[in-house]
Amino acid sequence: MQIQNIRWKHFESISFLLHTACDVIVQCAAQALAQRGQFSIVLAGGHTPRAVYRLLRQAQTDWSKWHIYYGDERCLPRDHTDRNSLMAEQAWLSHVAIPASQIHIIPAELGAEPGAKAYAATLAGVGDFDFVLLGLGEDGHTASLFPGEPWNDEHGGGQTIAVTNAPKPPPQRVSISASRLSAAREVLYLVSGEGKQQAVDDWRAGKPIPAAAVTPKNGVDVYCHGVNLV
Repeated sequence: MQIQNIRWKHFESISFLLHTACDVIVQCAAQALAQRGQFSIVLAGGHTPRAVYRLLRQAQTDWSKWHIYYGDERCLPRDHTDRNSLMAEQAWLSHVAIPASQIHIIPAELGAEPGAKAYAATLAGVGDFDFVLLGLGEDGHTASLFPGEPWNDEHGGGQTIAVTNAPKPPPQRVSISASRLSAAREVLYLVSGEGKQQAVDDWRAGKPIPAAAVTPKNGVDVYCHGVNLV
């Protein structure tokens, strides 16, 4: 596995972490809009990203140039409360003027295999993402890339993974692959809570956890709160 270049940053308060993450996303968007005329971001699920999304409602930006993608999705109906896309819509996207055609939801309700193939087709014409937001599970997983399961696959040239045996419910999911998540200009992990300590320790020790498989050229930033970096 390629060695990951990591910049660790510890935050004394969760509020500072959230506001810094929000500011970094908005700054990255401004740079992308100035240089390329659009901004592509991959969203994560979870409580900490949700809090960042709520802050993003107030951002001063040209929302019409934003393109939204999702790192992973559970194979559930679109209106299910556990869908990442529904969470992001309620916390942020329904409050800003991003065109619906530029919000690229994973059709995971089709099932893992059909959903993965469909999202690979969506990503086929997309270049490097401008920004990828990721979380870290207590077992070291990120997106829906789990220990002991494939992190890369051959759907659509390796763009997506059909997850059929996730260790937490629901077992069926769709995830962007580690190699495709690595095709990004900026990658930011948000890590909050004492329960993540073992995963952080394993990561820092160089163990091959899923979070370590995302290896963009510019390295990754990891914002931490509630864990020790020793």
